[in-house]
Amino acid sequence: MPTHKRYEFSVSVETAFVADQSDVEQNRYVFSYSITITNTGTVPAQLISRHWVITDANDTVQEVRGLGVVGVQPLLKPGEHFEYSSGTVLNTPVGTMRGSYHMTAEDGVQFDTEIAAFTLSMPRVLH
Repeated sequence: MPTHKRYEFSVSVETAFVADQSDVEQNRYVFSYSITITNTGTVPAQLISRHWVITDANDTVQEVRGLGVVGVQPLLKPGEHFEYSSGTVLNTPVGTMRGSYHMTAEDGVQFDTEIAAFTLSMPRVLH
Protein backbone atom coordinates (compact mmCIF):
# COMPACT_ATOMS: atom_id res chain seq x y z
CA MET A 1 0.00 0.00 0.00
CA PRO A 2 1.44 3.45 -0.86
CA THR A 3 2.73 5.33 2.18
CA HIS A 4 0.68 8.46 1.49
CA LYS A 5 -2.57 6.48 1.75
CA ARG A 6 -1.58 5.33 5.24
CA TYR A 7 -1.51 8.91 6.52
CA GLU A 8 -4.53 10.55 4.98
CA PHE A 9 -7.37 12.64 6.38
CA SER A 10 -10.21 14.44 4.68
CA VAL A 11 -11.55 17.75 5.98
CA SER A 12 -14.98 19.19 5.18
CA VAL A 13 -16.16 22.64 6.23
CA GLU A 14 -19.50 24.41 6.57
CA THR A 15 -19.59 28.13 7.31
CA ALA A 16 -22.22 30.60 8.51
CA PHE A 17 -22.45 34.33 9.09
CA VAL A 18 -23.42 35.08 12.70
CA ALA A 19 -25.59 38.17 12.35
CA ASP A 20 -26.53 38.57 16.02
CA GLN A 21 -22.84 38.77 17.06
CA SER A 22 -21.78 41.00 14.17
CA ASP A 23 -21.82 44.80 14.05
CA VAL A 24 -21.66 45.98 10.45
CA GLU A 25 -21.37 49.67 11.45
CA GLN A 26 -18.24 48.80 13.48
CA ASN A 27 -16.81 46.56 10.72
CA ARG A 28 -17.18 43.49 12.93
CA TYR A 29 -18.24 40.41 10.96
CA VAL A 30 -18.53 37.17 12.93
CA PHE A 31 -18.45 33.80 11.19
CA SER A 32 -18.85 30.28 12.51
CA TYR A 33 -17.42 27.20 10.88
CA SER A 34 -18.11 23.53 11.47
CA ILE A 35 -15.40 21.08 10.53
CA THR A 36 -15.48 17.33 10.07
CA ILE A 37 -12.10 15.56 10.07
CA THR A 38 -12.15 11.95 8.82
CA ASN A 39 -9.29 9.46 8.93
CA THR A 40 -9.32 8.11 5.37
CA GLY A 41 -5.93 6.47 5.83
CA THR A 42 -5.04 3.10 7.30
CA VAL A 43 -3.19 4.13 10.49
CA PRO A 44 -4.69 5.66 13.67
CA ALA A 45 -3.47 9.24 14.13
CA GLN A 46 -3.90 12.06 16.64
CA LEU A 47 -4.49 15.72 15.82
CA ILE A 48 -1.78 17.56 17.76
CA SER A 49 -2.05 21.18 16.61
CA ARG A 50 -3.67 23.54 14.15
CA HIS A 51 -2.48 26.41 11.97
CA TRP A 52 -4.94 28.82 10.35
CA VAL A 53 -4.32 31.63 7.87
CA ILE A 54 -7.31 33.99 7.91
CA THR A 55 -7.42 36.72 5.26
CA ASP A 56 -10.03 39.48 4.99
CA ALA A 57 -11.04 41.44 1.88
CA ASN A 58 -8.36 44.08 2.64
CA ASP A 59 -5.68 41.33 2.50
CA THR A 60 -5.15 41.65 6.26
CA VAL A 61 -3.84 38.29 7.44
CA GLN A 62 -4.22 36.74 10.88
CA GLU A 63 -2.32 33.55 11.66
CA VAL A 64 -3.57 31.32 14.46
CA ARG A 65 -1.57 28.41 15.87
CA GLY A 66 -2.43 26.27 18.82
CA LEU A 67 -2.62 22.83 20.34
CA GLY A 68 -5.59 20.69 19.38
CA VAL A 69 -8.99 21.97 18.34
CA VAL A 70 -11.62 23.26 20.80
CA GLY A 71 -9.39 22.09 23.65
CA VAL A 72 -8.98 18.46 22.55
CA GLN A 73 -6.48 16.41 20.56
CA PRO A 74 -8.66 13.68 19.05
CA LEU A 75 -7.18 10.29 18.18
CA LEU A 76 -8.92 8.92 15.10
CA LYS A 77 -8.76 5.33 13.94
CA PRO A 78 -9.21 4.59 10.23
CA GLY A 79 -12.79 5.44 9.24
CA GLU A 80 -13.47 7.52 12.37
CA HIS A 81 -14.33 11.20 12.24
CA PHE A 82 -14.37 14.15 14.62
CA GLU A 83 -16.63 17.19 14.31
CA TYR A 84 -16.27 20.57 15.96
CA SER A 85 -17.44 24.15 15.57
CA SER A 86 -15.55 27.37 16.12
CA GLY A 87 -15.56 30.92 14.81
CA THR A 88 -13.60 33.95 13.75
CA VAL A 89 -14.11 37.70 13.42
CA LEU A 90 -13.23 39.70 10.30
CA ASN A 91 -13.15 43.45 9.62
CA THR A 92 -14.75 42.90 6.20
CA PRO A 93 -17.92 41.07 5.08
CA VAL A 94 -15.91 38.57 3.03
CA GLY A 95 -12.71 36.64 3.71
CA THR A 96 -11.02 33.28 3.44
CA MET A 97 -9.50 30.71 5.75
CA ARG A 98 -7.02 27.94 5.00
CA GLY A 99 -4.64 25.98 7.10
CA SER A 100 -3.41 22.62 8.30
CA TYR A 101 -3.58 20.15 11.14
CA HIS A 102 -0.35 18.62 12.44
CA MET A 103 -0.88 14.94 13.12
CA THR A 104 1.07 12.15 14.78
CA ALA A 105 0.29 8.61 13.66
CA GLU A 106 0.24 5.71 16.07
CA ASP A 107 3.51 4.46 14.53
CA GLY A 108 5.22 7.77 15.34
CA VAL A 109 5.13 9.30 11.84
CA GLN A 110 4.26 13.01 11.88
CA PHE A 111 2.45 14.63 8.96
CA ASP A 112 0.28 17.61 8.08
CA THR A 113 -3.26 17.48 6.76
CA GLU A 114 -3.94 20.50 4.56
CA ILE A 115 -7.22 22.40 4.87
CA ALA A 116 -8.14 23.90 1.51
CA ALA A 117 -9.13 27.56 1.44
CA PHE A 118 -12.80 28.24 2.10
CA THR A 119 -14.79 31.46 1.89
CA LEU A 120 -16.42 33.34 4.75
CA SER A 121 -19.10 35.61 3.35
CA MET A 122 -21.95 37.68 4.69
CA PRO A 123 -25.14 36.74 2.81
CA ARG A 124 -25.88 38.79 -0.31
CA VAL A 125 -22.28 40.04 -0.58
CA LEU A 126 -21.10 37.47 -3.14
CA HIS A 127 -23.36 36.71 -6.09
